[in-house]
Amino acid sequence: MSLPMQPLSPLDGRYRQAVEGLGEHLSEAGLNRARVHVEVEWLIDQTDRRFAGSAPLSDEQKAALRRVVTDFGQSAIDELAVVEATTRHDVKAVEYFVRARLAELGLDGVAELTHFAATSEDINNLSYALTVKAAVEDVWLPKFDRVIALFEGLAREHATTPILSHTHGQPATPSTVGKEFAVYAYRLGRIRSQIASSEYLGKFSGATGTFSAHVAVDPTVDWVSVSRSFVEGLGLTWNPLTTQIESHDWQAELYSRVAHANRVLHNVATDIWTYISMGYITQIPVAGATGSSTMPHKINPIRFENAEANLEISSALFSSLAETLVTSRLQRDLTDSSAQRNIGVAFGHSLLALDNITRGLGEISINTTALAADLDGNWEVLGEAIQTVIRAEITAGRSSISDPYAMLKELTRGHRVGQAELVAFVEGLDIGDDAKARLVALTPGGYVGLAASLVDFLQK
Repeated sequence: MSLPMQPLSPLDGRYRQAVEGLGEHLSEAGLNRARVHVEVEWLIDQTDRRFAGSAPLSDEQKAALRRVVTDFGQSAIDELAVVEATTRHDVKAVEYFVRARLAELGLDGVAELTHFAATSEDINNLSYALTVKAAVEDVWLPKFDRVIALFEGLAREHATTPILSHTHGQPATPSTVGKEFAVYAYRLGRIRSQIASSEYLGKFSGATGTFSAHVAVDPTVDWVSVSRSFVEGLGLTWNPLTTQIESHDWQAELYSRVAHANRVLHNVATDIWTYISMGYITQIPVAGATGSSTMPHKINPIRFENAEANLEISSALFSSLAETLVTSRLQRDLTDSSAQRNIGVAFGHSLLALDNITRGLGEISINTTALAADLDGNWEVLGEAIQTVIRAEITAGRSSISDPYAMLKELTRGHRVGQAELVAFVEGLDIGDDAKARLVALTPGGYVGLAASLVDFLQK
């Protein structure tokens, strides 16, 4: 027995609630609404210029046409589906849809200005630019900003909380929890600035980007200026040199940046997962939640594991889009058409990961007891400080030690060294009294340098 039709993508099923904001822009319906928007504005632009003897529409007529866009809903979606079933062409279906609205408004006299001198790609490239721009600015970036803000908050809250570092998975010079979270926030903040400054390019120049049909109709019109004004009036950056398609370089740039953000977030998720496994970070139990079906004690770090998987999928899709979209055979092929229908999927998996990271960060706490215990169990990490101080003392003429690095290597490498052993070692060193006093007073938890103050760079 067959199941009723079910969502094939988990983004439209299990995870719909987390990503539904993207559907407003990057769904087929969102794209069609943007196409209607472009067609309506192009018609208004032409009548405003009194092109081909037309007269400017009244404010009421313009408002009525623009309501076709703002009121775009299920009935419009259904009507377009019926029309496209006949036309077998999505943009042509949009043209007929707009013509039908003109007839309803008694504007048959300007119906032929619908889609005038435009190739389908003139409409599509502007529509994709508008929908992607809205999706990034209205949906994705606010979620991304929330994650950055959470890391900044954790960085400031734990600016002075010492943590044993692990370079190559082994105990290393301590840091602070706040400084480590600040690293994440700083990295993501830089990428955020690049994404926020992205250009969204658009072209409106006909079948091969030459304005040929436009000039054939009226060679006296400054079609370049008309095109530029129209594209910029939509809030996009005008691209003067294209083939039939806008070259999609802005998309490749944007998707590469979002993929970069994904990969940094992936690094964050694996780090936090590791800190959880080490006991440095604990998870706050959620009432009623099950960690393991057989081991009742477990609280699995599923938020960060879910984020990892979705970031990998998103990055793979964005990389594929960035690679595919920059190539079009000669003046046009349709590889971009199918590829661009997956833009929403790529953003959807990234947005789902952001949702999981946000929720995950709200369900953790820093285990300062475990941090302190690990620091106290690894006094050998002070070997770096001791040998560096000795080097300075040798340079200043206050020590006759010949090879401080080798001396500390012999003492600490592969050995557990406690406070007593290090204090005794320092007391026996041939160094100045001030240097000796500083080293004797040093502890792993206090050996964090300027880590706490480095968090302040997040405010700049």
